[in-house]
Amino acid sequence: MTTPAAAAALIRSKSYLALLVIAAIIGVPISALAYFFLSLVSRIQHEAYVSLPDAFSFHGAPIWWPVPLLAVAGLLVGLTIRYLPGTGGHSPVDGLSTKGSPGPAQLPGVLLAALATLSLGAVLGPEAPLIALGGGLAALTVKLLRRDVPATAQAVVAAAGSFAAISALFGSPLLGAFLLMEAIGLGGISMELVLLPGLLAAGVGSVVFIGLDAWTGLGTFSLRIPNLPHVGSPSAAEFGWAVAVGLAAAILGTAIRRLGLLVRAQVEGRLVLATPVAGLVVAGLAVAYAAGTGRSFTEVLFSGQSALPSLVAHASGYTVGTLLLLLCCKGLAYGVCLASFRGGPVFPSLFLGAVGGIALAHLPGLTMVAGMAMGIGAMCAVMLRLPLTAVLLATLLLYSDGVAVMPLVIVAVVVAYVVSARFTPAPEQAPPPEAAVTAHPLRMT
Repeated sequence: MTTPAAAAALIRSKSYLALLVIAAIIGVPISALAYFFLSLVSRIQHEAYVSLPDAFSFHGAPIWWPVPLLAVAGLLVGLTIRYLPGTGGHSPVDGLSTKGSPGPAQLPGVLLAALATLSLGAVLGPEAPLIALGGGLAALTVKLLRRDVPATAQAVVAAAGSFAAISALFGSPLLGAFLLMEAIGLGGISMELVLLPGLLAAGVGSVVFIGLDAWTGLGTFSLRIPNLPHVGSPSAAEFGWAVAVGLAAAILGTAIRRLGLLVRAQVEGRLVLATPVAGLVVAGLAVAYAAGTGRSFTEVLFSGQSALPSLVAHASGYTVGTLLLLLCCKGLAYGVCLASFRGGPVFPSLFLGAVGGIALAHLPGLTMVAGMAMGIGAMCAVMLRLPLTAVLLATLLLYSDGVAVMPLVIVAVVVAYVVSARFTPAPEQAPPPEAAVTAHPLRMT
């Protein structure tokens, strides 16, 4: 482990300055690759759910359309996990992992599993694959340029690659960078060493995303919730609601995670058979929601990243019964996907939190924006175990309204985090860290 004194000395060194330059340079191609990866996912989604049904003269996807697509997605993911190195990345039911980057042999599996999961309708987000791919590509680039790079320098550059890959995914490089700073687990590296290269790569990556959007017109692929109604100062009743929302999120999020762990135990031993079955279950939940409400099955499928702004804009058109059925079906689908597919846990948790908050806003004493903000923050805190990131996500996603309701979000997040921790088994005792490394761990020349 690098001591604080050693970290301070390294930040003043020429080798660290060189590392900052490398992080900025690497951030450009990695953020560009992340942009085109998200563009490819969006294109495959459109082809699978819009163009293909039209090609069969359905004039819109029939209600049963997700069934074969999610079965195929499950088969592809199961084969990838079973036969390619690296198991397609980490299992998302364990949360957002940033511990170590995939090696070169593991990158194809991560890419294929993510494409099948995200493109064909599984209820997971793109952030975890992007973190893995960005970190793995950055580490590979450094190794190709120079084989004798110290492990510490490789890990810092890999972290910068992950920062660049998700720089604009949450609508702001600050959100993605803060998420990684709270979640990062690079053993033996002081946060000070990772912070500056990561922030620099995130800033460069965000500029690249903006430039590519203007150049290609493919889209921003960033989460934005515009045109929210103005809210005033929080009321005493809303602080009471913050406690209730935190408790509800703790119960719901814990139930989803336990469902995921239960399903994973059944899937792991028979991946090629069980993962398509999991896809069929998710498709069935989407079909049931569409049949019960008359709304699109896509509201249950996918991560919720693109559906969330539309949900908020048309919230008045949803009855409480529809919102509760959506919460139930997407929550169950989320738990099944956490266990069997490969992707990130962030965006579905944000969507579920928003749905629950909007449903509760039909009750007295709670505005829609406040309910949605508290739901987003509380569900994110439960599913990610990152309370500071949860507060920041709920605050910055809602712009000025988020700042106004931040005290409510903090209360809901703290309640959700503490209560869910009571439901979670204590982690095993970690082994003591190895001896400190102080002899130029970043020197690359």
